[in-house]
Amino acid sequence: MTSEVDSSDAAGIPEFPMARAAGCPFDPPRGLYAIQQEGAPARVQLWDGSTPWMVTRHADQRMLLADARVSADPRRPGYPSALPISSDDSGAGFVVKDDPEHARLRRMVTAPFAIKRIEAMRPAVQEIVDKLIDTMLAGPKPVDLVEVFAQPVPSLVICDLLGVPYDDHDFFQLNSKRVVSRDTAPEERREALGRLTDYPDRLVGEKLDTPGDDLLSGLTERIKSGETTRKEAAVTGVLLLVAGHETTANMIALGTLVLLQHPDQFAFLRDTDDPNAVASAVEEMLRYLSIIHDGRRRAVIEDIEFAGRTIRAGEGLILANNIGNRDPEVFPDPDRLDIRRDARRHVAFGFGVHQCLGQPLARMELQVVYSTLAKRIPTLRLATALDKIPFKHDAAVYGVHELPVAW
Repeated sequence: MTSEVDSSDAAGIPEFPMARAAGCPFDPPRGLYAIQQEGAPARVQLWDGSTPWMVTRHADQRMLLADARVSADPRRPGYPSALPISSDDSGAGFVVKDDPEHARLRRMVTAPFAIKRIEAMRPAVQEIVDKLIDTMLAGPKPVDLVEVFAQPVPSLVICDLLGVPYDDHDFFQLNSKRVVSRDTAPEERREALGRLTDYPDRLVGEKLDTPGDDLLSGLTERIKSGETTRKEAAVTGVLLLVAGHETTANMIALGTLVLLQHPDQFAFLRDTDDPNAVASAVEEMLRYLSIIHDGRRRAVIEDIEFAGRTIRAGEGLILANNIGNRDPEVFPDPDRLDIRRDARRHVAFGFGVHQCLGQPLARMELQVVYSTLAKRIPTLRLATALDKIPFKHDAAVYGVHELPVAW
């Protein structure tokens, strides 16, 4: 079976990323719903004129993310690059490598993200959240929740885990935003990525001489034993630093906003003392919002046949997890936020060998944040109209630039 669409002829093929419908900032673009309803993968056109296949069904996404014939390596022919960035820009680290290289590098940083270790961090995260809320309550209002709360929480946590001075947070937050923004010029993005890579490289150099009890210091022991190089350690540091604060910060702010739009569900979090109920609520928030909204990008290295299509070696795939998480075959009434539903099968963290390493940390932080906000500031409210909120349509990680709130 062969594809009925000639990839050299892009006429009539929808562009991707697609715009969200006006007044529906929490829902995926309507064009993705249309592809999902057809069932089979369909072509989309990217910024560079390439036409990879868009995969929208939940089952197909999980199947492909677990298939060794699908590569995460952007150097592969057909890889659908999200941004104009050259293949020698290695700031994404092991997430854009295939096994066995992916497994070798990932294995070196797996232990600090084990569930038991993350749970041991919960009291410290709770203390960070409470102190930030104390400061917020003592100050003027309205206040930008992004600036005073959503960004500091994950930045403080990941800095402590990695052994990075929090005083440098303005530097890495500014440069990480330039890297993930669609509007950043290619040269500016490359320079920002270079600055970000140089930063942990200097820290690794210092920790080679004076190691501490942190993740980067653990990598220096791997350097000394010959298991990895200083450059690999620095690139891993960039990946964990950027991913550890950028995604969670956006999820905190966007999740708070959507809860404020659903006051009954905000009240549920306020009133419950059941940690399992809070954990379930976080899974639904992850499913409903799916802040990685540009899809997971892959290249096909051997022909794959599914859903009435043959995807050829050398063609690209985009697995749109945001619409995969709205698949009605898996999640009934998927466009409704219901923090009591069982949403554990979502693909917000991906699936297969490349699923997000830091998901236990992100889950724990979000559980602490949403529950504590609801309990300590039960009158929290949006201080402007929803249509005045500046959403991050311009970034690879979806969220809001600002979130004015009062109480």
